Amino acid sequence: MIEEHFAALSEAAGKSASWSPKIRGWGDQLAAVLSSGGRLLACGNGGSAAEAQHLTGELVGRFRNDRQPFSAIALHADTSAVTAIVNDYGEHEVFARQVRAHGRPGDILVCLSTSGGSQNVVAAAKAAHELGVTTWAITGPSPNPLAALCTDAIPVEAPSMATVQEVHLALVHALCTALDDALGVPT
Repeated sequence: MIEEHFAALSEAAGKSASWSPKIRGWGDQLAAVLSSGGRLLACGNGGSAAEAQHLTGELVGRFRNDRQPFSAIALHADTSAVTAIVNDYGEHEVFARQVRAHGRPGDILVCLSTSGGSQNVVAAAKAAHELGVTTWAITGPSPNPLAALCTDAIPVEAPSMATVQEVHLALVHALCTALDDALGVPT
């Protein structure tokens, strides 16, 4: 079973390499947005929340080498806001309400979902569209509602959600690499 898991991961990662041109384009666009004072918002549930926070941590901190910090917010990380929103508006609004609070036209929302069907992540993407925020989805196999709704998407084709999530981390790191390349950060 372990060997099968690694074989599936290797196959999914190999297929995801075809997304390299798209990721470079995302890196170029993200560099332009962040360099001009815009921000990146990120959301997801469970393991996808961890990936969202990993991405924002790399932007506020650094990925490989030192560079200026950028405005990046993992929407699940403000526990007081999350619990208040869930209490007052319901779990489906938890990310959408924060997008309305923090998102500005031209910003970017990265939506991570292994299923591509998380209702609160889909609601966040809808709220982002209303504000003129660009939406990128990193999902599991397509078609799925989130990939169809977002401005652009990378669906990971893999047989298990665990493998999808593992490839999502590689895609997050690839986006950070593309951003640093676009900014001219030395490797």
